[in-house]
Amino acid sequence: MSIGIRIVLVDDHAVVRSGLRRLLEQNTGMQVIAEADSGEQAYQFYGEHLPDVLVMDMSMPGMGGLESLRRILTRYPSARIVIFSMHENAAFASQALSAGARCYVAKSGAADDLVRAVKEAFAGRGYLSPSVAQNIVLQTMSGGEDPTQRLSAREFEVFRMLAEGSNVEDIALTLKISQKTVANYQTLLKQKLGISSPVELVRLAMRHGVIES
Repeated sequence: MSIGIRIVLVDDHAVVRSGLRRLLEQNTGMQVIAEADSGEQAYQFYGEHLPDVLVMDMSMPGMGGLESLRRILTRYPSARIVIFSMHENAAFASQALSAGARCYVAKSGAADDLVRAVKEAFAGRGYLSPSVAQNIVLQTMSGGEDPTQRLSAREFEVFRMLAEGSNVEDIALTLKISQKTVANYQTLLKQKLGISSPVELVRLAMRHGVIES
């Protein structure tokens, strides 16, 4: 008997995963075959289970969803990934889509949004929560450029971690790169974003919703 769409679910909160599993499995033709609680585990489980669709939170301790997304797609280019995030702003959504996510769903949206996103991703199509799509359109129409959208997925992740107060050593450890590489990213970020101090970096991150103000 066919089990339909096989899903791996990734969120660092067990209660959230439990709710999502119930929501998805209420739909005939969907089955959650594994759950992960970190970006590291998401990468490992994707390789072990090769699901039809990966549903993953964006913000998790350690290697975040964006870095995990980047790594999974580097190794498995045909992976169908749905990002399910508390961030509705254009910066996060644009980064996730640029990095290769098929769909981006806001946690604050309707429950049906996630079900629809999984179905669309499985069919090889894209989907955005209406609120997220609206924010992207509004930003485009306002003409106010968001410099964070010029960053690659890896650059954005280093930027986010610096803004949250992580030091070079912590970032190197989390992303499994050398401290020298992190320092190079710091220099690159200053050039790309037109900033010269850590305070300016934090202000910019707040202005564009990358961290809470």
